[in-house]
Amino acid sequence: MTTATPLINNTQFAVNVTTNSQEQSLYQSSGAIVAAIVVGVIIIFTVVLLILKTYNRRMRVKRELEPKPTKPAMPPALGQSSSSMSQHPTVTFIPGDIHMQNR
Repeated sequence: MTTATPLINNTQFAVNVTTNSQEQSLYQSSGAIVAAIVVGVIIIFTVVLLILKTYNRRMRVKRELEPKPTKPAMPPALGQSSSSMSQHPTVTFIPGDIHMQNR
């Protein structure tokens, strides 16, 4: 005996399969793009961090190896030219304890 099987609309089934696989591939590719962007940002931050660390280390070594001046350089007073060789000494008056009572 032969039985008749109902015909299935193969074109609709094929369209659904391709739509599903296209959607899945889009989701997978967008996930891969997001992952690639995140990995790229992490790599960029790591490179910047390493550059800053080496720069900081070099500057610290440079500061430590520089000869320290014995006196801090004083800027010239207003009205005097920088070529004048005579510097007027400054006198600073430091009073004792002002609140101290005389007995």
